[in-house]
Amino acid sequence: MRELPIGIFDSGLGGLTVAGEIVRALPGESMVYFGDTARCPYGPRDQDEVRDFVLQIGTWLSLRPVKLIVIACNTATAAGLELAKRTFDVPVIGVVEPGACAAVQTTVNKRVGVIGTVGTVDSGAYSAAVRALDAEVTVFSVATPRFVDVVEQGLRLGDGTLEDWLAEMGDVYIRPSFYEMARHYLDPLKRSGIDTLVLGCTHFPLLAGPIQQVVGPKVRLISSAGETAREVAEVLSTLGHLADSDAERTEVFATTGDAEEFARLGARVLGRPLASAQHVDLAELECLVPPERRSNAAASDEEETCV
Repeated sequence: MRELPIGIFDSGLGGLTVAGEIVRALPGESMVYFGDTARCPYGPRDQDEVRDFVLQIGTWLSLRPVKLIVIACNTATAAGLELAKRTFDVPVIGVVEPGACAAVQTTVNKRVGVIGTVGTVDSGAYSAAVRALDAEVTVFSVATPRFVDVVEQGLRLGDGTLEDWLAEMGDVYIRPSFYEMARHYLDPLKRSGIDTLVLGCTHFPLLAGPIQQVVGPKVRLISSAGETAREVAEVLSTLGHLADSDAERTEVFATTGDAEEFARLGARVLGRPLASAQHVDLAELECLVPPERRSNAAASDEEETCV
């Protein structure tokens, strides 16, 4: 079990922010990362549909096999974490609870803001996780779907380093269109008197600078990536499944989208080259989950293609 990799998946590139933190925390561990870019974003999708995606990708990772699965997507965590825990034979960790825990530990005035996709916010997952930890904390949640578009578009602009792009985002902040959008999303949270803001989408740490400018220096930003990495380390250590210090480390990247583009853009997020990425057909994923275990209305159509 020790030599098996950690499986990590997300709706696309954003989960690489979590993968990067896991690599930094556990540099000796091997990793398999799956980005479902062909079906990104998950945020506007029906919860049942997202649960099916979780089952499909979790099954794909389990067949590799892996020793632990990280759902590095807030929407997928909110929709499918509990189902994944019941389904797979390895530990499954999401990104909501670690972020909620960090927020509870950080807030002083017990007023916490959360921004995320429509799916994440509508699920109420962060509010429930925070209340379970401290019932006295009030959570104010706002869906910020256009922030995802800003990150996706920014990553596809040019071939420079991510640091260059982040510097450019500082300039974008002063442009009227971005300023108005950010203020529309974040001003209600500022008026609520929050002192802590959870970046409830794995894309959002890439916008931390501009977001901080809008909410002001007195509001602490929380990214679940670092907290998730710490939980992964703790779980593997408790189980005695940490990789041996002399083990050879490997990395595999897979995507349902364009493999070359994924490798190029993924390198910008991780800050280092990706040797390659492999393409996985959606039909292959859909056939991994029997029809009786699927939730969405497309199950009957998929059944015909898997015969």
